[in-house]
Amino acid sequence: SIEFNSFLLAPSTSSHCSGYDSRSHQLIPSLNNGYITVFDFGLRIFSVTVCRLTCYSEETGHWIQFAMTSIKSLRWPMRKKSGLSDVRKSSFKTKQLSFLAVFCTIMFIMYRITKYQYHQEEIDKKSSSWGEPKVYPTTSGNLKGLPQGIVHANSDLELKPSWSTSSSRSKAVFSNRNLLAVPVGIKQKHNVDVMVQKFLQENFTIILFHYDGEVDGWWNLDWSSNVIQIVARNQTKWWFAKRFLHPNIVSIYDFIFLWDEDLGVEHFSPSRYIEIIKQEGLEISQPALDPHSTEIHHRITIRSITKKFHRRVYERRKRRARCSDSSEEPPCTGFVEGMAPVFSRSAWYCTWHLIQNDLVHGWGLDLKLGYCAQGRRTKKVGVVDSEYVFHKGIQTLGGSGHRMTKVSKLQKTTMKQGGVGIDVRTEIRRQSTREFEIFQERWNQAISEDKTWVDPFKSDQRRIRKQRDTQRLSKHFIS
Repeated sequence: SIEFNSFLLAPSTSSHCSGYDSRSHQLIPSLNNGYITVFDFGLRIFSVTVCRLTCYSEETGHWIQFAMTSIKSLRWPMRKKSGLSDVRKSSFKTKQLSFLAVFCTIMFIMYRITKYQYHQEEIDKKSSSWGEPKVYPTTSGNLKGLPQGIVHANSDLELKPSWSTSSSRSKAVFSNRNLLAVPVGIKQKHNVDVMVQKFLQENFTIILFHYDGEVDGWWNLDWSSNVIQIVARNQTKWWFAKRFLHPNIVSIYDFIFLWDEDLGVEHFSPSRYIEIIKQEGLEISQPALDPHSTEIHHRITIRSITKKFHRRVYERRKRRARCSDSSEEPPCTGFVEGMAPVFSRSAWYCTWHLIQNDLVHGWGLDLKLGYCAQGRRTKKVGVVDSEYVFHKGIQTLGGSGHRMTKVSKLQKTTMKQGGVGIDVRTEIRRQSTREFEIFQERWNQAISEDKTWVDPFKSDQRRIRKQRDTQRLSKHFIS
C-alpha cells in the first residue's frame, strides 16, 4: 500500500486541506484540526513517490495544490494473528538461533585452528637456525680433483647395519634428531642407565665416553648395542668433545646435550625441554638444579618453582647488589654451568672452535659461552625451571666450582705407587687453575691481535648506559 508516513502539513485555520494520491486519484480527508498525519509502525522497505496535497482557501477562494514527496512503504506480508502462526514464528526463530549458534561455533573453531597454526609457524621461524644442516665452505684446494657433486663434507653418529634387513628397512626416518654425549664411569652405571633409557625413548642418539676404560661391564644392558661407546682412559669431557663432536660430524642434530653422569633425571622430560628452548629461542641452555641438590655452585642454576625458565638471577651481598637488572655479564645473566649444557647446532659450531685443544679441563669456558649464543647472551642463554635435574655431586676431579674432569681408579693407583704420596685431586685442581689462566691470556691476546673484532657485549653495555642516562635526564626535567 502507498501511504503518507508521518507527513505533517499545517495550513491556515480557515483552510480545508485534504491529501490527494496521484496514483489512486483519491482524496485523503483532513485530520487533526487541519493536519494531515499518517503513522505506521509496521516493518516495511521504503521508497519515494510524489503526491499532491490540495487545500481550499476561504480568504482567496482558490484551491491550492502542493506537489509533495511521500514515502512508499512496502510492507512485509501480513501475518495471521493466530496461535498456529505464533508457534510457527517461534519455531522459525528457534531454528534461526540454532543455526546462528552452530555457525558461531564453527567460526570459533576455525579461528582457534588458524591461531594455533600461526603460533606454530612463529615457533618454526624462531627455530630456523636449527633447520637444515649448514654446509661450511671447504678451505682446502685438495678437492679440485673431485666433481663438486660427489663431495660429502658432513657425517653423523648414526649406527648403520652392515647389511640390509627387514627391520632396518622399516625403521622410521625422523626429521628432527638430537644428541646426548656423556663421559661415564662404571661406578655410575645405574644412574647412567636411567638417563640413557629416558633419552632413547625420545629418539636421541647417544654417545658414551668411557674415561675409566671399563666397557665390558656395560654390555649386559639392553640398550648397550644401540649407543656409541668410546674408550680413552683418564680423559676429560672437553677432551672427548673436541675430538669426537666436530661440527661436521654432529651437523644433523638440532641440539647437543653435553652432560655429566651424576645428574638425576626423574623430573626431566627431553621432549618438553626442547619444546621450551625452541619457543624461547635459547641457543645455549641448561636444566635448572633441584634446590636440594648435593652441589650447587652458582645461584643462577637453582630452580625457580614459579617460573618456566629464567635468564638472570638477583643477588645481594654486603649491602650491595652483586646481580641486579643492570648486570649484563656472567654469572648474573647469560650463563650456564659446565655440568649440563645444551647447545643448538649453530651455538655448538661456535663453541667447538672456542674449546682449546690442549686445555682439557675447560676452566673459564663457561664464562665465554655467551659469545656463541648467536645474539645477545641476555636473551639467547637461559635456565629451564620446569624441567629440572638433581645434581648428585659425586666426587670427581675438578672439585667444587668447575666439575669438568673425571679420573679413573687406575690413575689414582698409579699416582699412589709413585712413592711420593701425591694427592691426585690437588694436582688436577692446580692444573685446572693454570689452564684457566692460560685461557684468559689467550683470550686477551686474541682481542689485541684482531683489530677488526668488536666486543658485541661492550657495545650493548654502552647502549644500555645511554638509555639509562636519557631516562634519568627525562625524569630530572619532568620533576
